[in-house]
Amino acid sequence: MSDPRAEPTAAEAPARHDLLPAAVDPTVFDEAFLRQLERLMLVTRKAVRGGMKGVRRSAKRGVSVEFADYRNYTIGDDLRTLDWNIYARLEKLFVKLFIEEEDVTVHILLDASGSMGLGAPDKLLFGKRAAAALAYVGLASYDRISIAVLQGRVARRYPAVRGTGRIFQVLADLSSVKAAPGPTDLAACARHYAAQLTQRGPLILISDLFDANAERAISELAGTRCEVAVLHTLSPDELDPPLEGDLRLLDTESGSGVDITADLATMDAYRARLTAWQAGLDAVATKRRAAYVPVPTTLPLADLVFAELRRRRVVA
Repeated sequence: MSDPRAEPTAAEAPARHDLLPAAVDPTVFDEAFLRQLERLMLVTRKAVRGGMKGVRRSAKRGVSVEFADYRNYTIGDDLRTLDWNIYARLEKLFVKLFIEEEDVTVHILLDASGSMGLGAPDKLLFGKRAAAALAYVGLASYDRISIAVLQGRVARRYPAVRGTGRIFQVLADLSSVKAAPGPTDLAACARHYAAQLTQRGPLILISDLFDANAERAISELAGTRCEVAVLHTLSPDELDPPLEGDLRLLDTESGSGVDITADLATMDAYRARLTAWQAGLDAVATKRRAAYVPVPTTLPLADLVFAELRRRRVVA
């Protein structure tokens, strides 16, 4: 079997960055950036069961170069796996077991609710770029990538892909995603995706979490026993609103409004509630052994992937 780390063929190799879909900035996804992403791997803390040959440690025992254990010889075992040094000392036959290396499925869930279409920079565009970068990290590790878009009460999945040559299919899929009008129930979307999930692996949720059921959504995803990371994406206007005077604020998803007076006391109260909200989400994620990563849309993509997600042990 060929080495899964071998260089891709010309047909599989990433094409020139000027072929990227319009929704993805070619100055971000240039060839140098893709080469840097290839050095990373999405973290799995447990042995996994995959489907095809890959570069991750499997829960199974197979043939590789990394020793795992011994077991007694039984008739029919490959004689090449016998440890003759042990036989010389104990006059008993033992078979050497090695770590099998397989791929896993990386699950990337992108919130495309109406609120994600807001912000400057645009939260949904930032989410697409983050999803594309993480997808390429997985593809370069010969993992299988499953991307789903969360809207309404469902998770719309794209066909899973494998191999670096599929990155342009991933980018095309992400480029077609638009923010949906109307409300989105994140918990229902998470439950819908969990019901479809057949293979465990890293699972990344990219969302602004503007939903009363956001904590429940994190719990639903953690219940899949995947290794969950939540990228909480907020724009600068949401972190520090430039508001002043008497205003009427509208909910972009429900259409409901509220009248406020944006004075110093109101803005201080807003910031305090924002901090408490994020702390609560972090506590829920920590309790469910998920990684909670607050991400402003002004954060450069390279800093997100190579600094923040490394620090949080989402990639390594």
